[in-house]
Amino acid sequence: MAVTSTTSSTSASLAAATGSSSTNPRGVLGKDDFLKLLLVELQYQDPTAPTDTAKILSQTSQLATLESADNTNQALAKLTASLGSSQQFSTIAAIGKTADMGSSAIAHDKGTNSTFEVYFPKDIQQGTLEIKDKNGNVAKTLNVKPGIAGTYAFTWDGIKSDGSEAKSAVYSVSASYTDTAGKAQTTKLGTYPISAVRFDKGTTLVKVGSSYVPLANVKEVY
Repeated sequence: MAVTSTTSSTSASLAAATGSSSTNPRGVLGKDDFLKLLLVELQYQDPTAPTDTAKILSQTSQLATLESADNTNQALAKLTASLGSSQQFSTIAAIGKTADMGSSAIAHDKGTNSTFEVYFPKDIQQGTLEIKDKNGNVAKTLNVKPGIAGTYAFTWDGIKSDGSEAKSAVYSVSASYTDTAGKAQTTKLGTYPISAVRFDKGTTLVKVGSSYVPLANVKEVY
């Protein structure tokens, strides 16, 4: 005797296989839902009078294709994770090199102090640091004390050389100095040696001066 099923029983089975509307209110079918539907369809076919061979082969092929695609997606996900880790750790090679942040400017707010760091690649015999406005006019000149090569912090109280208070604006910072060999040197804010690399929640951070910044903020490494 042929095995038959009613439309209602098949619909109930499909609902049980894929979940009720309460668990999937939007009716979105994923890969697993499709597989369940396909298996239910095969389950309710009459074994004594199955569908034509071409359809059986097509259904089997679909199952194999889905499994292959799923395996490929898993392999690609693992490869992506592996490449991401390799790319992160390759950043370690940047330690000891110089990072250019692409800007030598500070944003000064009127009535506040502005603190910033400048890297001096050579030992300092004497020098001066200039803070200029957007037109290139020197707003303030600070003395640079003798010292060894390294990163030094400076604080500007916002008072200009003429005694007036600087307005809120963007100012550039650069320095001219003489090294201990008597040679003239220049440097600017925004270029620092990379002293460390940190990985935090998928983000690569590099230490420039006393701070960690995202690698994406670095414009050039040399």
